[in-house]
Amino acid sequence: MELISKKSSISKLTLGGIMVTLGVVYGDIGTSPLYVMKSVLYGNGGIQTVSEDFILGTLSLVFWTLTILTSIKYVFITLRADNNGEGGIFSLFTLVRSRSRWLIIPAMIGGSALLADGMLTPAVTVTSAVEGLKLLPVFHELFGDNQGNIIALVIFIICILFFIQHIGTDSIGKLFGPIMFLWFCSLAFFGVINLAQNPSLLRALSPHYAINTLFSPDNKLGFFILGSIFLCSTGAEALYSDLGHVGRKNIYFTWPFVKICLLLNYFGQGAWILSSKSNPVFALTEDINPFYQMIPHGMLVYGILISTLAAIIASQALISGSFTLVSEAIKLNLFPRLHTIYPSPSKGQLYIPAINRILWIVCIGIVFYFQSSEKMESAYGLAITVTMLMTTVLLYNYMLKKKTPILLADIMLVFFMSFEISFFIANIVKFFHGGFVAIIIAVSILFIMYLWDRAHVIRVRYEEFVPLDNYLKLLTQLSRDPDVPKYASNLVCLSKCPNSKEIERKILYFLLDKRPKKADIYWFVDVNVTDEPYQAEYTVEKFNTNNIIKIQLKLGFRIDQNLNVFLRQISTELVENGEIEPQSNSYSILPNRKLGDFRFVFIQEILSHDATLSAWDSFVLNTKLFIQKFTASPSNWFGLDTSDVYIERVPMFLGHSNRVILKRVEGKMIKNKK
Repeated sequence: MELISKKSSISKLTLGGIMVTLGVVYGDIGTSPLYVMKSVLYGNGGIQTVSEDFILGTLSLVFWTLTILTSIKYVFITLRADNNGEGGIFSLFTLVRSRSRWLIIPAMIGGSALLADGMLTPAVTVTSAVEGLKLLPVFHELFGDNQGNIIALVIFIICILFFIQHIGTDSIGKLFGPIMFLWFCSLAFFGVINLAQNPSLLRALSPHYAINTLFSPDNKLGFFILGSIFLCSTGAEALYSDLGHVGRKNIYFTWPFVKICLLLNYFGQGAWILSSKSNPVFALTEDINPFYQMIPHGMLVYGILISTLAAIIASQALISGSFTLVSEAIKLNLFPRLHTIYPSPSKGQLYIPAINRILWIVCIGIVFYFQSSEKMESAYGLAITVTMLMTTVLLYNYMLKKKTPILLADIMLVFFMSFEISFFIANIVKFFHGGFVAIIIAVSILFIMYLWDRAHVIRVRYEEFVPLDNYLKLLTQLSRDPDVPKYASNLVCLSKCPNSKEIERKILYFLLDKRPKKADIYWFVDVNVTDEPYQAEYTVEKFNTNNIIKIQLKLGFRIDQNLNVFLRQISTELVENGEIEPQSNSYSILPNRKLGDFRFVFIQEILSHDATLSAWDSFVLNTKLFIQKFTASPSNWFGLDTSDVYIERVPMFLGHSNRVILKRVEGKMIKNKK
C-alpha cells in the first residue's frame, strides 16, 4: 500500500510535484542553450560568416526540432505509453515484448545508447558551464587563457559529483527544483533583453526558413547542420524515462513553461549574434559562446554560477537515471547483478557502486581526451539518435498492440523515423570527430546485454525440469529419517522453474544424491520478474503436504528482490493461517519465534567440459560466467548477507555429449620369459 500511495501522490498536480519535475526531468534539455548555438557557429566557420537568413533558419530548425521530437513525439504521444505510470525504454519494452521475441533487440540497442549518452552528458554540460569563467577579467588575470585550469576545475566538480552519490542526494535534491526554476527564468530573461533589440526574428517560427537553410549557400555544413541542431533535444528521452518519478500531469504542466524559456533564450542568442557579427573583437575570438556573451556584463558572474549549478543538476539527473536504467536491465535479465544501495528513504533513489565508478572513470577520460567543450559537442548526440530510433520502433509496436488503426500507426512510424533517420545521418559525421567514443561505449554495453540474454536463452533450451510429485514421498521419508543428521530446519532452494508443479533436476540431485539433506520443511522459491513495475505477489503450492512448499514470487521489475524479508513474511503468514506447524525453538532468545533456522541454497553452475555447444555459444557462456565472478553474489543480491547461505557448484551439461565409451576386453596373461 505504501508504494501505491507514493505513486498516486506523484501523479497529482501539486506545487511540490512541479518543483520536483523541474529539478529531475529537464536538466539535460534545459542546459542545451549552453552549447547549441555555440556548436552551430563553430561548425559554420565563426560568427563573422553568418547572415540573417542563416540565423533565421537555425532558429527555425531549433523550434521545429523541439516541437516535433519533444512536444509531439515524447510529450503528447510517448508519455501515454506508460506501464502503470512508469516510463522509459525498458518499461516500453515490457509492454510490447509479448508481441515478438525480436523486440528485445531495439530495447537493448536503445538502452545501451542511452547509457552511453549518460556518460557524455556530465562532461559536456559541466565543461560548457565552467568555460564561462574565461570571460571574467579577474579569472583571466589570475589564470590567463590556459585551458588546463578549466579542465582541472571541471575534473574537481565531476569528482565531487560522483563522490556524493554514495551518501545520497535526498536533502540537497530538494533544492534542485527551485534552482532549475530560477535557471529557466534566467534563460528567459537573458533571451528577452536581447530579443527585444530584434523582435523580427520571431518570424523564424515559420518552417520555410528551416527548409531554406538546409539548401542555402550560407550554411557551410548543409544537411549536416542537423548534427548541431539535434543537441537542443538531447534530453527529450528523459521526459519519458522520468515519467514514473514525477507523473504525466506534472510534465504536461511544466513543459510549456520550459519550452518557452528555452526558445526565448535561443532567439535571444540569435539576436545577439546578428548584432555582434561585425564587431572586430569577436572576429578575432575563436571560442565564442553566444550564451555567455549575451548576458549583461554586470550579471556575468551570476550567469556563470547559475549555469554551473544547472549543469551539476543535469549531470546528477543523468547519473541517477543511469542507476535506474541499469537496475531495470538487471531485473529483466539483461545485465549482471550488481550490488545496489539505497542511500536515502526515497524509493526512486538508488546507488550502484560499480556503475558509479565506471561513469566517473569514463567522464574523467572524456574530459582529458577532448579537452574543450567544442570537441565534446562534436561527439555528442550520436548515441541518443539511436535511442530515439529504437523508441519509435517500440512505440509503433505498442500502438499496434493497443489496436491503433494500422494506417495511423504507419503514419506515425514513417513521420518520426524520417526525422530521426535524418538526424542520425547528420550525426554520422561526428563519428570521425569523437563520436566513436560514444559508439564504443554503447557497443560495449550492448555486448554485455547480448551475452546475458543469449546465455539465458541457451540455459532455458537445455534446462531439465522434473515433476515434483514424483519425489514427494522420497523427500518426506528423508525429512523423517532418524539416521540422517539434520541439515537445516528450513532448507530454501532458489528455483528458476516457471511451472509451480516442477523443479530443476539439479536441485533434487543436490538434495538426494550428494549426501542427503534432511530438513523439516523444504522450500522451493521461484522469483519471477513481471511486466508490471511494482507488482508484489506470491502463490503457494503445498502438494498436500506440510513439509514441501513451493513459493512463486511475482515481483515487478522495479521491486527489490529481498528474499529474506519476503520469506519471513510468507512463513509467518503460513504459520498463523495454520497451513504449516510451528517449529520448536528450545534455544532461541526470541520468545515468539515460530520457525527454526533457515538455510538458503544457491546452485551455481559452471560449464562442463563434456558440453558440446557451438564455439560461439560456449564463448557466450564462458564469458558470462567469467564476468559473474566480479558481480554481486547471490546472497548479496537477494539480501541474505546475514543469513546462512550455501552455494553449490554443479557442472552445466549442455548440448549432446560425445563422450567416449570404454569397451571391456578380456585381459591376456603375459608369461614371464625365463
